[in-house]
Amino acid sequence: MVSVLSQELIFQAVKSLAPPLSYEGHKGQSGRIGLIGGSKEYTGAPYFAAITALRIGADLAHVFCPPEAAPVIKSYSPELIVHPLLTEDTPLSVESISPWLPRLHSIVIGPGLGRDNAILRTVKELLKLAKEQEKNIIIDADGLYLITNDPQPIKGYPNCILTPNKIEFDRLYHKVFSSPPSGSQYQTETMDLARALGGVTIVRKGLHDVISNGQQVLSCEEEGSPCRKGGQGDLLSGCLGVCSYWAQLAKEHNRLTLKETELPLTLLASYTSCLIVKKCARLTFKRLGRSLLACDMVDNVGGVSCELFDQ
Repeated sequence: MVSVLSQELIFQAVKSLAPPLSYEGHKGQSGRIGLIGGSKEYTGAPYFAAITALRIGADLAHVFCPPEAAPVIKSYSPELIVHPLLTEDTPLSVESISPWLPRLHSIVIGPGLGRDNAILRTVKELLKLAKEQEKNIIIDADGLYLITNDPQPIKGYPNCILTPNKIEFDRLYHKVFSSPPSGSQYQTETMDLARALGGVTIVRKGLHDVISNGQQVLSCEEEGSPCRKGGQGDLLSGCLGVCSYWAQLAKEHNRLTLKETELPLTLLASYTSCLIVKKCARLTFKRLGRSLLACDMVDNVGGVSCELFDQ
């Protein structure tokens, strides 16, 4: 198991993840992240995921959402590129959104998506296209509802990361194995589910985030916050969109201190993302206590990232 690697070695790999900053760089090199989500009822979740991606260090964040959600999401920040193209007209939506996919390094699916069946059909087709283009795919929230109903679209795709909380994990586990998890064998159950899904990476969120690709397992035991306000998982999905791309860059430029065989890229990206979000949660809770909100955590993302990557 990869968990036998020393924390010092893993931490050194984490620190090598971020691409070096250079005055000679150009916009887009540090990440162009796409997010498919949002709905009339849920506009905060896609914002939290996308703005976190930018705060960590991505250059551009695109949000593809229903037309009724676009003005609200855009009003939260002028930094986000918001496309009101996600509709119940599946052929038209796919035709409108698909030209953007080749430009993006990672696709985050699910924050604020809702469960409208027609919208989910559109998202399912976009998921297939992203997979064909070998994009990093992160699936969270109602994206996991889509996958729980039909795991086939992501089965066997190694560049896919799922981020279930307790309830979402239990539902997906029951779907695959036709029985509920015991709730006590966290590492074994997470690894079994990841293996059954053909080697996708699962980030099982909890007191300790358990991460597995079906072959290896890590546990992020960084102290977080006892306050579980909504939106914290959205920060994680945005972070994963960036870190999964950065891990690929680090491998391409030979910056990793661990070989991929020792620590697969999706596990490294997942561990790094969990570390950042838990650090943000702890710092924010220390300052605000039970009044902590996800938007307060966003304010700490940049500082935590700089401390982690730029020491």
